[in-house]
Amino acid sequence: MTARILDGKALAAELRAEAAAEAAAFSAEHGRAPGLGVILAGDDPASRSYVTAKEKACAEAGIRSREVLLPASAGRARLLDAVAELNAADGIDGILVQLPLPDPSLEDEIIEAMDPAKDVDGFHPANAGRVALGLPAFVPCTPAGIMEMLRRAGVPTAGAEAVVVGRSRIVGRPLSILLSRKGADATVTVCHTRTRDLAAHTRRADILVAAAGRPGTIAADMVKPGAVVIDVGVNRVPDATRARGYRLEGDVDFAGVSAVASAITPVPGGVGPLTIAMLLKNTVEAARRRRAAAAGKGAVRP
Repeated sequence: MTARILDGKALAAELRAEAAAEAAAFSAEHGRAPGLGVILAGDDPASRSYVTAKEKACAEAGIRSREVLLPASAGRARLLDAVAELNAADGIDGILVQLPLPDPSLEDEIIEAMDPAKDVDGFHPANAGRVALGLPAFVPCTPAGIMEMLRRAGVPTAGAEAVVVGRSRIVGRPLSILLSRKGADATVTVCHTRTRDLAAHTRRADILVAAAGRPGTIAADMVKPGAVVIDVGVNRVPDATRARGYRLEGDVDFAGVSAVASAITPVPGGVGPLTIAMLLKNTVEAARRRRAAAAGKGAVRP
């Protein structure tokens, strides 16, 4: 068996085109583009690169972006002021706080300070709670992208055994909820670092999601023949043969698992491109909801 490659780049291009069309329609109707505010604290190169990529994607989709740059020394008060400023800005429909912050202990408080209706990353407790209850909410972008990939690739989820390896609030936990909700209807097992006999769980999976952040977590003998394998991991592995000194690997042994699975995502080029694409979609949706509320059609819901 040779697994079908689930091409995240191609799907992301479709999603970005849809977001651009939706943003153009919003701009034509309301006289302004949807707006995304981005808070970046510190000078971490990876964070700077991610923010630049997001801003470029916004420009291509017709979404206006506004960047708030803060020094690494910016403390709680300055970060809260930046969030409050974007909360109050009428032309800003979505807010993104680039994580990690220089002081990770502040992250929960800063996220909770955001207006949930502008939380297009889906990290605010109000959005997390609504997702858990099956109510309309902004869903974290990577899990939302994975669900789109499964749906558009025609992967059946109803009644499927799904195993999610990883329990982060960014991917693992929200994805496990989305897979188990009505409409998806999978039976979900969440595994983590304290799981006993991980392979016994993963071998049951019709849909296996690896989001552990550790290369080599999933080997071929841990995968059920014919399973769909979604690799969320992006790990830098030292490699002296590469100009950058490293190569990117997922959490899955791609070569080995490709011979067992029916479908698999590559790294890079699988799940990664979907994250920014879903951020664009969420930002346009936030603009629509805020506009509807301003027109008296109801409260703004996250």
